[in-house]
Amino acid sequence: MENPNHAIANGRLAVISRHLAPGKGGFSCSHVGASVASAQESVPPPGNLRGTLTVIDNRTGKKVEIEVSEEGAIKATDFKKLTTGKYDKGLKLYDPGYLNTAPVRSAISYIDGDEGILRYRGYPIEELAESSTYLEVAYLLMYGNLPSQNQLADWEFAISQHSAVPQGILDIIQAMPHDAHPMGVLVCAMSTLSVFHPDANPALRGQDLYQSKAIRDKQIARLLGKAPTIAAAAYLRLAGRPPVLPSSNLSYSENFLYMLDSLGNRSYKPNPRLARVLDILFILHAEHEMNCSTSAARHLASSGVDVYTALAGAVGALYGPLHGGANEAVLKMLSEIGTVENIPEFIEGVKNRKRKMSGFGHRVYKNYDPRAKVIRKLSEEVFSIVGRDPLIEVAVALEKAALSDDYFIKRKLYPNVDFYSGLIYRAMGFPPEFFTVLFAIPRMAGYLAHWRESLDDPDTKIMRPQQVYTGVWLRHYMPLKERLAASEADRLGQVSISNATRRRLAGSGV
Repeated sequence: MENPNHAIANGRLAVISRHLAPGKGGFSCSHVGASVASAQESVPPPGNLRGTLTVIDNRTGKKVEIEVSEEGAIKATDFKKLTTGKYDKGLKLYDPGYLNTAPVRSAISYIDGDEGILRYRGYPIEELAESSTYLEVAYLLMYGNLPSQNQLADWEFAISQHSAVPQGILDIIQAMPHDAHPMGVLVCAMSTLSVFHPDANPALRGQDLYQSKAIRDKQIARLLGKAPTIAAAAYLRLAGRPPVLPSSNLSYSENFLYMLDSLGNRSYKPNPRLARVLDILFILHAEHEMNCSTSAARHLASSGVDVYTALAGAVGALYGPLHGGANEAVLKMLSEIGTVENIPEFIEGVKNRKRKMSGFGHRVYKNYDPRAKVIRKLSEEVFSIVGRDPLIEVAVALEKAALSDDYFIKRKLYPNVDFYSGLIYRAMGFPPEFFTVLFAIPRMAGYLAHWRESLDDPDTKIMRPQQVYTGVWLRHYMPLKERLAASEADRLGQVSISNATRRRLAGSGV
């Protein structure tokens, strides 16, 4: 009987062998880019929004004037001036999920969800996907401008030089269960990097450690270099294979595919068209403003913790199915629908709240996610190399049906970045549990850009949100023997025990 790990490896190689079919050069997103310029130019900047806001507290008649910044923001602490008396600590802004709270000022990326705009440092995402490379975009996000030819060469070299991972971390990955989820492995390895690099720990070296540009830049190069190597080791552990050392002669995306597929053959070269697809996907996922995981990175970093721990926390947040795991959910949804004929029934189930539509709608975008447009084009390019996934027909028909239905139109539900990306990853031979890792690798650039920006922001303070207290106001301690069980109180539920525990408890002397 064939070893199941060998079967996984052989399946992956079967897909890769189709990748090696000769192709006619690269490909372009120009059909998207052609319409981008006019759409981008039609949305002018908001201008100077500076002014004041006069608030009258109808409880007391007190009037407070609050300053509005040039960007149209007010300081939440100004509302603390509105109190009703001595024991009132002032108004708080209750904002579950931070729907309209801005804890930072940032120059890294800009999103206009109503217009479907995403820009990195002012550059439309469509233009970068068309013409740039991931490492070029990572430099842009990190340092504010696209690099010169010499700057890009130095940047690529520095990241390549830091792509090797300490053997101890590779040993830890190999010691994990063969079926461990790759995102769990990635979180663990990212956190462990802080142990292997104590020179980057402010708790050991001093709180002013990261004031040094040289030390900051070294951590940035380390993390961008090591992320694909750790991810590849996690993938190979899933397939039952040992880790492969990175190559210094390939591009960032090529090197990642090389570590996955070379089987130790140092002369192996990935298909350049597939490497370019992956590079574009990395660009699209590199940064997305103050999303859940980026917010986690800045939250952790505000305490002064080392950058590896901060990014491990961010990757942990990305692990959630409502965030980075959404593309896997889309694939499961499409598989459950099965055929185009089943779409009307599924749509009705969604409208009746009996089914859930994954990959549609977004906290920010109330228009077509600009990344989804590029990814849909990429899906056709991938299928031209590895063969057409039958679920793409279901996806296209589902999108068409949803966008012509008043239920989705009124709610401004459009495809997001996850709707087609899972199909691309599956077509490229990646198992669904690895999809979120392919999100995490490029998002390191965004996390690091925010980490670096926060270090220079004079407004940065340790993040400590307020709460609205709703509990019991005051009560006094009662001795244990005098207490009665409160019928309305929460309590420990029935914890199930295994049959092995029952067997042990049935024995004598327990």
